[in-house]
Amino acid sequence: MIKKLLKSVREYKTASIIVPVLMAVEAIMEIVIPFLMTFIVGELQAVAEDKTGTREVDINVIIVSAVLMIVCAVIALISGAAGAKLAAKASSGFAHNLREDMYNNLQTFSFANIDNYSTASLITRITTDVTNVQNAYQMAIRMLVRAPILFIASIIMTIVIEPIMALIFGGAAIALGVVVAFCMVKVVPYFRTMFRKYDSLNAVLQENLTAIRVVKSYVREDREILKMKKATGDVYTYSVKAERILTIMMPSVMLVMFIVNIIILTMGSNMYVGNIAGGIQPSELQTLIQYSAQILSGVMMVAMCLNFIALSRGSAERIVQVLEETTTLPKSKEQIKEVKDGSIDFENVEFCYSQKADVAVLKDIDVHIKSGETIGIIGATGSGKSSLVSLIPRLYDPSKGTVKVGGIDVKKYNLDALRNTVAMVLQKNVLFSGTIAENLRWGDETATDEQVREAAVQACADEFIQNLPGKYNYDLGQGGVNVSGGQKQRLCIARALLKHPKVIIFDDSTSAVDTKTDAIIRENLRKYAPETTKIIIAQRVASVQDADRIIVLDEGRINGIGTHEELLANNEIYKDVYESQMKGGEE
Repeated sequence: MIKKLLKSVREYKTASIIVPVLMAVEAIMEIVIPFLMTFIVGELQAVAEDKTGTREVDINVIIVSAVLMIVCAVIALISGAAGAKLAAKASSGFAHNLREDMYNNLQTFSFANIDNYSTASLITRITTDVTNVQNAYQMAIRMLVRAPILFIASIIMTIVIEPIMALIFGGAAIALGVVVAFCMVKVVPYFRTMFRKYDSLNAVLQENLTAIRVVKSYVREDREILKMKKATGDVYTYSVKAERILTIMMPSVMLVMFIVNIIILTMGSNMYVGNIAGGIQPSELQTLIQYSAQILSGVMMVAMCLNFIALSRGSAERIVQVLEETTTLPKSKEQIKEVKDGSIDFENVEFCYSQKADVAVLKDIDVHIKSGETIGIIGATGSGKSSLVSLIPRLYDPSKGTVKVGGIDVKKYNLDALRNTVAMVLQKNVLFSGTIAENLRWGDETATDEQVREAAVQACADEFIQNLPGKYNYDLGQGGVNVSGGQKQRLCIARALLKHPKVIIFDDSTSAVDTKTDAIIRENLRKYAPETTKIIIAQRVASVQDADRIIVLDEGRINGIGTHEELLANNEIYKDVYESQMKGGEE
């Protein structure tokens, strides 16, 4: 997991290596300063203990020691400041690369991959989880070098001064280590659960904001507030449980530090007053107190660092899960980049959304569509209409059988080349923030204003665009909120037409358009795109009755294929749909 994450450090490797070096320099300087202090205190003590009164203070010892202490302090300051700055740069750059790598990998996902994650979960992983890992990384490259050096060097200096005290410090450090390890074991499961609750919180928030008009029209604000309250409450509950455990660490460090200082002062004063051979001198006693603080602060730094690591561990696992997800649509060796024509062949196709699924969505599909044909697809909800057409641009791969476009298995094409040849107007129409022209140019970035308008005219969108302020420069707002459902559908159709595809798929994409406009759009398609293969999924028989052939799907199987007249005569499902719609129209 760590190896996978560190691949995103890249150009910040140098900074990440320099930071520990600077932290080591800072730690060493902090160790040297108390040692230099012993010379000053020792000199003053020697003068004070001189009973003859002839001993004078060696000012040179004081000056040299003081100057060296100032130099060490300045070096420590510069090293610490430079290390903090570089650590911030390295961790921020690491987070930037991590988000970029996750997002780039997301773009390679097939629909099957995307089905494994909720949108809210992916947003949480790219934002909150990466921030947690960033903070842990910054702490690690700073403290995981500085703290051990402080600890080890202080222990060594303590052994030189008084070995017994070193044993006391070591015992205190072990006790703190046990407390820290206990906290880590207990807190990690809470953090993992907390991040799952974050996903739920983001899901509630996203759903509410996206559907705010529905919420208000049904006067469901109170219910949504309760849902939000529960989601935030769950995050709060597990966050508090985790933090309660972590709060044990700091008081434990302070308690041990006070106990150690009391022991040092008690033993040191007794050894000095008792005039024990080799007893501790006041200068050494002061140094030991400083080293004890550094030893325990080193342990405290490690505890803080482990705190961040514990917080980020669950986040790191979730990030790596996205980074290691591989597309279910592997690249072929051929990588064919040219699609000959718009012919489509389904050869004994079977399809399941999941390998664990017991029932296939599509079964025994064997259909051959000529280039330039207009094919209608009709069937009940859940009969597999959208699943069938999703196999054409290889949004999914069939579980069995073969799908061909232009006479070649879709798996052999370069994916971009295939999808640039196939245009889809999906059931759920999606527009983006920006102007109408910017949205239409998703079909062709290089399209001229004239080509953009021509596509809009064919989709019957130009008539309402001309009445908007700014016309093609009219800002649609986020998700196209400034236009109606029918207008949105027509803009999506125009965007698809601007691709000049060899295959165009309409997945119930004229459901919000009146029957007259629907008929005009279909007539324009026949007139302006005669060589384009057109597949129209519709609930209305009127939308497909002029098609060259109509496919009737029933529970994932082909129930019938033929013209409107042939199906009326031979297919009960089609006949029932037609009669129910005609009867409804008459009434």
